[in-house]
Amino acid sequence: MKPENNHGLKRVLRATGFSFKGLKSAWVNEAAFRQELILAGILLPVAIMVDVSLIEKLLLIMTLIIVLITELVNSAIEAVVDRISDEIHPLSGQAKDTASAAVFMSLALCGITWACILINAYVLN
Repeated sequence: MKPENNHGLKRVLRATGFSFKGLKSAWVNEAAFRQELILAGILLPVAIMVDVSLIEKLLLIMTLIIVLITELVNSAIEAVVDRISDEIHPLSGQAKDTASAAVFMSLALCGITWACILINAYVLN
């Protein structure tokens, strides 16, 4: 249901509340999200402290955030599929597998980006 008089600052505040509710739900219910968030919490200071350019630092940080975003979308897709039916269906499996593949691709992007930047900064120089 769409609330009435949901405009301006009130809408922004409600949307922010829903976003935090979603983050809390992901933290409580999704082990992969917890693991990735903890890893991001460890790697974020590393990204800030490494001796690389500002653009490279931003790439390191952005790839961490992309992993978290993708995991949130994956969790949302899984929740919707599970809500629809407990029945095993090829399309349900396809949706879940595709969302999982998106997480895998974001992790690969993150790993490759970190490896390239850190190797260039500390091994090749």
